[in-house]
Amino acid sequence: MTAFALARRSNELVFRPARLASRRFLTADYVRVRLEGEALVGFDSPGSDDHIRVFFPARGTEAAALSVDELRAAPSREYTPLAWDAAAGTLELEFLVHGDEGVAGRWAADAPIGASVGVGGPRGSLVIEGVPEGWLLAGDETSLPAIRRLAGRMPRGARGLVIIEASGAGDDYALETPESVRVEWLRRADGSPSAALIDRLDALTAEDRPSGDVFAFVAAEQAVVKPGRALLERWGLDAERAIVKGYWRRGDAEYHAPH
Repeated sequence: MTAFALARRSNELVFRPARLASRRFLTADYVRVRLEGEALVGFDSPGSDDHIRVFFPARGTEAAALSVDELRAAPSREYTPLAWDAAAGTLELEFLVHGDEGVAGRWAADAPIGASVGVGGPRGSLVIEGVPEGWLLAGDETSLPAIRRLAGRMPRGARGLVIIEASGAGDDYALETPESVRVEWLRRADGSPSAALIDRLDALTAEDRPSGDVFAFVAAEQAVVKPGRALLERWGLDAERAIVKGYWRRGDAEYHAPH
């Protein structure tokens, strides 16, 4: 008998205009923003790995009173909701800022407070039913919101391993996990996204495997998929009850992770 299952749910697809309420830099290139707006009342994200599509108006028009059609026509990217208050109409997201590149990161870093933004989805959710007996969470900053949410589901005394590759120091990101869960922070080498994470996944042995019925989540640059799946095999984990995906692809700004 298994301790948990993954179940797909369909959600009503809703487009929600919002505005930028605040921002806080956790590191020089990682920022948390809070959106607010009446249309965010009732927002929900049942799955920790959910994807919403966020629409970013062009510079110079962010603070304008844009129509829904104008917002929908703006460039968009996919993100995982971090936290929300469905009654108050607020939503928090985290962004990795890649220098001067990327419409989303630059918007998150320097759009004026009050700037207009659009939020669509999530269209569907993959939900954990039951409680895994062990946990493996591995990724980079792009998957950190999902890892935060998954860690928040861990019961006290949970057995698990969390591995995160990032450009900053681990303490900067304020990740909370039960004391019994081992957390490893890997410093990213310049110009080598996911290289440190891949090396660590390749080095994991049977002795590193948490005991029991383990849920695995591995998400970073696309190159992480192959070693992530190889680890599932080595540990004897059911690929149908794990999540292994590329959250982004180097050199492809339009790439989005499979849902």
